[in-house]
Amino acid sequence: MNNNSAVTFEGVCRYFGEVRAVDNVSLIVRDGEFFSMLGPSGSGKTTCLRLIAGFDRPTAGRILLYDQDVSQLPPYERDVNTVFQDYALFPHMTVGENVAYGLMIKKVPKLERQRRVEEMLDLVRLPKMALRKPGQLSGGQRQRVALARALINNPKVLLLDEPLGALDLKLRQQMQIELKTIQKRVGITFIYVTHDQEEALTMSDRIAVFNQGNVEQVGTPTDIYEHPATLFAAGFVGVSNLIRDELAERITGTQQPFSIRPEKIRLAPLAEIPGPNTFSTTGCVGDVIYLGILTRYLVELDGGGDLVVVQQNLETTSMDVLSAKGQHVRLIWSCDHIRHLET
Repeated sequence: MNNNSAVTFEGVCRYFGEVRAVDNVSLIVRDGEFFSMLGPSGSGKTTCLRLIAGFDRPTAGRILLYDQDVSQLPPYERDVNTVFQDYALFPHMTVGENVAYGLMIKKVPKLERQRRVEEMLDLVRLPKMALRKPGQLSGGQRQRVALARALINNPKVLLLDEPLGALDLKLRQQMQIELKTIQKRVGITFIYVTHDQEEALTMSDRIAVFNQGNVEQVGTPTDIYEHPATLFAAGFVGVSNLIRDELAERITGTQQPFSIRPEKIRLAPLAEIPGPNTFSTTGCVGDVIYLGILTRYLVELDGGGDLVVVQQNLETTSMDVLSAKGQHVRLIWSCDHIRHLET
């Protein structure tokens, strides 16, 4: 990955009547990076992907592909390919024919097509599958075929629209790792649309967090998780306690909103005196959810409000953690772990 721009949005808007699907978005995707657009349904991320692909045109602003303005170009004049959630494979064609389709349209000679198909099927770990039909493959295998078909034309940018959404959890987690590995091997810019925070955190070099047509924050997974810039980013990416108004003032002395991740909070005996450079509050453990490797506690705070606390079960059993319900406790965390937020 380098700092050259692969895709640039300059004040891009896309309106559908009164609906502002994309509202003045400016961002840069670097050459060779795995860039994710993360957000809930209706946040504008898929519309941005369609604008890059050329399936839609911006109402205002410009889209640059390697410094060329492609805002008004049709899809076939843009050096990008798209992988969809539903795979979009031709059921009557074999796997090899599906993968070779783009080269056939370009009239690439047959022997060269065959060589490239073998190369791509090896890349996605489907050797010797060329003669099978898509209906004979599992969901994960069909997704790999769709990926091979998109990569065989060696596009400058590969667009992926929630491609793992139809897979079960275990296969989805496996494919996340495989996708990242393939992207590193081919060195192509991947732009990935998802509403799944774990997916984005697992694979991305950088993430753009979308909300109501705007970009709330752009940064590395660590930046987004550890240093959320807004209330929305803190609440949407991972689990976070969002504290504001009177509760914030009780804890920190100011009503400025802040977030604290559940795993940063320590449950302590009520009598424990907090050390320097810490914040502290007290409450009663209202609910305990044992999840095997960790336990989630809901603590109802004295004076109102509640906090979620997560602790690993390093030396505790389910009986130990469940016995905490109803106990009065002190919650302590480092001042360094809170993030003051923009509203």
